[in-house]
Amino acid sequence: MDLQISVFLLFILFHAGHSLSCYECTGLTGSCADQKVKTCPSGSSKCMSSTTVSQVGGISTKVKLKYCAGGCQSGSINFGIAKVLSVCCDSDLCNIQDAPDPSSIATNGKKCYYCDGQSCSNIASCSGSEDRCIKGTWSFGGQSVVVKGCVSKSVCNTTTSASDVQGISCCEGNLCNSAESVTQSFLFLGCSLLSFLLIFILS
Repeated sequence: MDLQISVFLLFILFHAGHSLSCYECTGLTGSCADQKVKTCPSGSSKCMSSTTVSQVGGISTKVKLKYCAGGCQSGSINFGIAKVLSVCCDSDLCNIQDAPDPSSIATNGKKCYYCDGQSCSNIASCSGSEDRCIKGTWSFGGQSVVVKGCVSKSVCNTTTSASDVQGISCCEGNLCNSAESVTQSFLFLGCSLLSFLLIFILS
């Protein structure tokens, strides 16, 4: 009996003392070649790899990130001019592979509205696991921007608790996120969406 208790306590101590290790990198040029191993801080229970692609004002960008994360969920979000696909895992160094390029994932037939700075009646073709439409208002730099697009159910559940986003909601059904018109600076919209996506994937 004493041996069983000792083994159990030893297991608890070992398990509590083990910290997750993940690859970490920021690839602002579309490559995550210079990745390093990081021991995750307390509260980080998953490793994440994400790829973000955007097309803003004729400029295309691709950003790859790897890092320790807390409550992340695998899935994707598509705001028409910007898309991010994230993959989460929960074992040491499990994020060695880059997340796939979201623009290479096949469309799934679902349609949602998205905003481009002039109108929110643009229609995005959802892809992969994006089975919901999303809408909300994102506060950035003292201004607000309307965000709409496609999202995976798992990501929607995480995103609805994001700070600085008001009235965020997800719905099922084609074009269920309404098409009311809005005028915003295209550059402001692009910067806001990229900031939103970075906060979303780092949360």
